[in-house]
Amino acid sequence: MPCSNHTGTSFFLKGLPGLEDVHVWISIPLCAMYVASLAGNSLILWVVSSEPSLHQPMYYFLSMLAMTDLGLSASTLPSMLSIYMLGVREVAVDVCLAQLFFIHTFSIMESSVLLTMAFDRFVAICNPLHYGTILTNSRIATLGLAIVVRSVCLHIPAPVMLKKLPYCWDHLLSHSYCLHPDVMKLACADTRVNSAYGLFVVISTLGLDSVLIVLSYLLILQTVLSIASKTERLKALNTCVSHICAVLLFYTPMIGLSMIHRFGKRAFPCISILLSYLHFLVPPVLNPVVYTIKTKQIRWRMARIFWSRESSVRDTQGH
Repeated sequence: MPCSNHTGTSFFLKGLPGLEDVHVWISIPLCAMYVASLAGNSLILWVVSSEPSLHQPMYYFLSMLAMTDLGLSASTLPSMLSIYMLGVREVAVDVCLAQLFFIHTFSIMESSVLLTMAFDRFVAICNPLHYGTILTNSRIATLGLAIVVRSVCLHIPAPVMLKKLPYCWDHLLSHSYCLHPDVMKLACADTRVNSAYGLFVVISTLGLDSVLIVLSYLLILQTVLSIASKTERLKALNTCVSHICAVLLFYTPMIGLSMIHRFGKRAFPCISILLSYLHFLVPPVLNPVVYTIKTKQIRWRMARIFWSRESSVRDTQGH
């Protein structure tokens, strides 16, 4: 297949096949998801930062998750809105490589934060007496820095290696945003090194994180089952529900997508596209909802904020 140089070339993103006539209508729920993600995660950050009683390890990790979700939304949704709202599918190579770097970086950050949150639940349930001495502010800051360094450093080589590849004339990608495997498939050169590196990153991050999360919950379950009181067992497990929901929201679509890529070669293209949307778009929207519903302290703080504002408005109108 004929090749082209990087200079002056572009890639073309893809929407949902067969639904081109209703792309404008699809942009409406996408815009709503973008706004919901920005509002929900920003509200979580504001509530945690403004309420001294929430200055605890669990809520610091929740703030990290909210910041990661904001980054993931900012990396994926703009290119999707340009496709569905404006009909613009062309993206410059450099912009595409920058986008895939940020998408994969924030995705690994989210996985890492979910792992640290599992560790937080493990310490809180299995070693509650030393919770405050183990998860100090300095250690939480170190964990946050390690998450950022790990995610960024592992993904810097990916766009650099892709930049050096020659690309064939077919520049049509399979998704509405740039992803490393998707761009790599368009190269008309040997990509075994790129593929091996991508596999190494996935196994050493998403693969390792998921195994450690499962191991953490096995140890948590073992500890909970040893508690004599049924009420105390349910109370301990209830503190993990929000995190379990966040883990399922993040990992379930990713596992389904990997299964389709490996075994479902004849599956409809829109299935893999929809699963990728679920993986990248749904967690940033639903994570704030889940944690707000399941966390009494956050609900109470939000209710107090809105109640005080409503009272001040009534007082102003009364005068």
